[in-house]
Amino acid sequence: MSPKSTCICKHIRPFHTNTRFIILMHPKEYKKEKNGTGHMTKLQLENSEIIVGVDFTTNSRVNKILTNTENTSFLLYPGKDNFNLSTRKSAKTHAFMGNNPYIFILDGTWPCARKMLKLSKNLQTLKRVSFDNKIKSKFIIKQQPDPLCLSTIESVYTVLNLLNKGGVEQCETKDFLLPFEKMIEHQLEYMFNPESKNYRSTANTAFIEKNAYKKNTERNIIFEQDS
Repeated sequence: MSPKSTCICKHIRPFHTNTRFIILMHPKEYKKEKNGTGHMTKLQLENSEIIVGVDFTTNSRVNKILTNTENTSFLLYPGKDNFNLSTRKSAKTHAFMGNNPYIFILDGTWPCARKMLKLSKNLQTLKRVSFDNKIKSKFIIKQQPDPLCLSTIESVYTVLNLLNKGGVEQCETKDFLLPFEKMIEHQLEYMFNPESKNYRSTANTAFIEKNAYKKNTERNIIFEQDS
């Protein structure tokens, strides 16, 4: 498969959102995953940006956002005491998010994301939002701790749909996952093509069960949502 045939550029359709999404990307993710879903998310959202780092406590850009009194900032992170976008009524969602919401997303493996939050004292004080995930990730080319773990782009897609229901957003998300789906499609075609050097006749597209997910080299989840 040529690079041209696997390019997803023609499927990128950026659009504007009222919410600004700040993708805090771990350096390992930035270096290794040029086609990662964090990068795809940035390309799809006009009102978004990527900030690379591990400890954001003294990051000037992050702190500029957090200290701006016109902004309301949140961290998308699983937890029991979070504002659950899936269960809140529209009026409460709009009132909670405010008129100029910023949502921070930790983009890295699950262990890296936990470390980023542990080190970043300014992120620890943020109000957190989450959602109830009942769908399986389509990221079948990567091993996940649990089928309900979602990639960054899938998580943002879910959040956008919930914000639409809550009256915070009025955006069309129908094709938001298209670049991601095309990437998966190209990768699977490559894996199952007998003429490819990466051909695997025994390739399995099923998820690895959580109890089999042990090696650090297999930790490729982008963003994990507690089941």
